[in-house]
Formats: sequence, C-alpha cells, structure tokens
Amino acid sequence: MPVSKEEHYARMTGTPVTSLILRLGIPTIISMLVTNIYNMADTYFVGTIGTSASGATGVVFGLSALLQAFGFMFGHGAGSSIARKLGVLDVDSASEYASTSFFAAMGTGILILVSGMLMMNPMLRLLGSTETILPYARDYAFWILLAGPAMTTSCVMNNILRYESKAFFAMIGLTSGGILNIFLDYLMVSVLHMGIGGAGLATCISQYIGAVILLMPYLNRKTQSQIAPRYVTHDFNVLKNIAAVGSPSLARQGLNSLSTIVINATAGPYGDAAVAAMSIVNKITNFLFCVAIGIGQGFQPVSSFNFGAEIYSRVREGFRVAFRIGLILMLVLGTVSFLYAGPFVAFFRDDPQVIEIGTAALRWQAASMFLMPVTLYGNMLFQSIGQSATALLLASFRSGLILIPVLIISNLLFGLTGLEASRAVADVISSLLTIPFLHSFFKNLPEDHTQYPSRRKHRS
Repeated sequence: MPVSKEEHYARMTGTPVTSLILRLGIPTIISMLVTNIYNMADTYFVGTIGTSASGATGVVFGLSALLQAFGFMFGHGAGSSIARKLGVLDVDSASEYASTSFFAAMGTGILILVSGMLMMNPMLRLLGSTETILPYARDYAFWILLAGPAMTTSCVMNNILRYESKAFFAMIGLTSGGILNIFLDYLMVSVLHMGIGGAGLATCISQYIGAVILLMPYLNRKTQSQIAPRYVTHDFNVLKNIAAVGSPSLARQGLNSLSTIVINATAGPYGDAAVAAMSIVNKITNFLFCVAIGIGQGFQPVSSFNFGAEIYSRVREGFRVAFRIGLILMLVLGTVSFLYAGPFVAFFRDDPQVIEIGTAALRWQAASMFLMPVTLYGNMLFQSIGQSATALLLASFRSGLILIPVLIISNLLFGLTGLEASRAVADVISSLLTIPFLHSFFKNLPEDHTQYPSRRKHRS
C-alpha cells in the first residue's frame, strides 16, 4: 500500500542516514549494474561479428548518450523539485512536475527519432564513424533511434521513483528490461544470426518493455506524484525549474556524447581497432562507475528532501556517508581493473591490437578511479538542492570542459598514449577544481530550521 505523505516525511527525516542511503542506493546499484551488463552484452555479442562492428557500438553510444542526456535532464529536473515539494507536503505540485517532465521527454525522444532518420549518414559521421564502420553503425542506430522515446521517458520515471524513495520499483523496471535485452541479444545475434541489427532490435524491444514496467507504479497509484495528461502544466516557471535543475544532467550526458565523438574522431586515424578499444574501455568503466553512481543516487533524495525540510545536518551527514562508501568502492574496483585490465578487454574482442590499446587505456582510468566520488557527488549534491548553476559547472568539468581540451592536447603531444591517458588526467584536474566548491558550501551551511520559517507549519 502507498504510504501517506506524513509517513513519507517521517521516513525521510527520521531514518538513520546511512541505512536510508543504502536502502535507496542498493536497488539503484542493482538496476544500473544490470543496465550496464546489457550494454556490455551488446558489445560482447557484436564483438563476435568483427572489429568494425565493435567500433560501431562505440559510435552509436554517442547517440544513446544524447537521448539519455535529455531524459536525465527532465528526470533529475523534475525529481529534485518533486522531492523538495514533498518535503513541504505539496503533492499536487509534485504531480505537475512529474507529468510535465514525462510528456516533454517523450516529445524530445520523438523529435530526435525523426531528425536522426532523416540525417542518418551525416549524423553517424559526426559521431565519429569511419567509412568501414558506417554500414554497421547504420544498422545499429536505426533501432536505437526507434527506441528513443522509450529511453527518454524511462530516464524520467526512473529518476522520479528514486526521488520519491521508490528505488525498488525503478530497479524492477530497469532490471527486467536489461535481463530481457541480454536474452534477446543471444537469440538474435548468436542463434538467428541477424548481425548488429539484431543487437539493436533487442535493445529497442527491451527499452519499450522496460518503460511499460516503470509506468506501472504510476498507473497503480503506488507513488505520491502522478503521471497523467491532466497534470501537465503550461506554467513557464515549472518548465524553467525543470530545465534549470536538470541542466547539469543535460550538460553531463550531453558532454559525454560530445566527448565520445571527439574520442572516436581522435582514435579514428589509429584504425578501427583503436575506436573499438576505446569503446570497450568506456563500457567497462561505466560498469564499474555505476556502483558509485548508485550510492550517489541513493544520497540525492535524502539531500533534496531534507534540504527542502530545512534539516541541513542530514544533508551534511548524507554527503559524508556517501563519499566514504563511494571512495572505498572505487579504490577496490580501481585496483581490480588495473590488475586484470588485459583479460577484461580481451573478453569483448579477441584482437591483439584492440587488447593492447584497451589495456593501457583501462589501466590509466583505473589509477584515477578513486577520484570519481569527488566530482560526481559534488555535482549530485548541488543538483539535489536546486543550486543548478554550480551543479552545471561541476557536471561540465569531467564530462567535457576539462576532458575535451585534455584529450586534444594529450593526443597532439603524446599520440596514442595521450589518447589512452586523457580521461585519467581529466579526472585529476576535475576533482581538484571541485573541492573548493564543496568546502565553501559546507562551511556556510546553516543550522537546522534557520531559514524559511513559514514552512514549519507543515510539520505540525
């Protein structure tokens, strides 16, 4: 049975912070692990076709990142506002944010679908495709574009469920789609021999089924906010707030897409093996990072809700708990990936050149992995409390503002070695730039209940 708004308030403000973050974060970690496993399954099964086909998944990853960028923008933009609205027991406004973001994301997915179909070849060349990769990329991108509306709306529903502390429902939706995708990859690529197009079709089917499963809690009224056309608002302030708070996610994912384009373009002159190797390393590191991301996404609803409720001590404690857990996890995973970099890369593509390039790149990334919680949780903190300008800046550091110049300069100075090391160098610089923002925020964070006294009446 759905909890009342009073019970939800008591849970979010009274449950010990560590157990609350883990309760919200573990389902997210599971769902993200499964999601990344099925992304890696695409890479694995496509890798059995050839090196150029492996490179195609890396090229089309930029398109997937673009779709997710808009999905996360609407999802995080609405989710953060919803949590703060629920922190003052304003359920009607929460439904307006949920419905408006859902249908805006659907419209954006349809727009990208139509535009991509009309400009397929130029789009794929822009994403970094070589002429030998292009035929494979076309077959794969066709199905990813068709999945676009499901991908954008799934991001919205997933994030709103998390911000409402319903991470279990989000886990069910994402893991169901992921497990289905793995099975369909095997069926269509290995059994039916449909090639890379079969892998794309598997992703498309699983995305729509996963989206339907994510929608069920809203249709069955298991959530406080509701998704329905009648709640869609044309109030410009609502749309502005969604875009402003969600802009760090758009910047982070959008710059990830742009960075992928630059990496593919930079790797292209070294051959399809370099493009494939960097794509494989990106999939591996995303899989490892999702553990820390899950903890951070467990922290975000705790931060936004308690900031809205003016219980600032729980915001401070929540960040410390999340950071300690994330740091330990990344140290362990970084060590493992450094020691076993070669076998990890070889699992996806048994090509000596791909293994050589990929092993070096993964070891560089592993050496800097422990720095990820600094930049990631700093961005998540400011986004969760609605300080969108700071969150936007921090999100842009690692994703592109630092990475892209480092990538270009390192490649010019050190060639292929510079390309392999560029992400690690960008991580170091980004973390150093993030620390002063965190120090200033916590130094000036007020005591509990010292601001917005008019809201206290909602707690009585």
